[in-house]
Amino acid sequence: MTATTTARRTIIEDLYSEALVLADEARDAFDMRGEVAPDADRNDARIALSIEGLRTTTRLMHILAWLLNQRAFLSGELSENQLRRHGRLPAERPSMPGMMEKLLPETRHLVRESERLHARVARLDRDWPQPHAVTPNEVDAMRSRIARAFAPQSLAG
Repeated sequence: MTATTTARRTIIEDLYSEALVLADEARDAFDMRGEVAPDADRNDARIALSIEGLRTTTRLMHILAWLLNQRAFLSGELSENQLRRHGRLPAERPSMPGMMEKLLPETRHLVRESERLHARVARLDRDWPQPHAVTPNEVDAMRSRIARAFAPQSLAG
């Protein structure tokens, strides 16, 4: 295992632990029986809690899925092709304007933490080298080499 692979594995494991903690905190924070901001209308606050809860948990599940794909790839359970096809992090969908102020400060902080984590993981997804994609031209060239290698040799001479 190379130093780069070891570092990558460590980063993935640390982020995975962080995402699990945030997911657990989100489950508790977005419990629909939870408190709402004291100056918010109760119905509006419950709607905001529902919307931001869904956005936050979806964001965290996308992060966890990305991290699990990276773990599977690093352990050899996922091929380069599978990672390339299914291992991208979906784009961030920021909080809706006007919703955040209806939430408790601790809940707003949790939403912001999930957004920051998504931004960090998105940077890795963008900046880490992706497995090499084989182009159709490379496939055609490989087929030609194989055909030449296994073609019957002429006996002229």
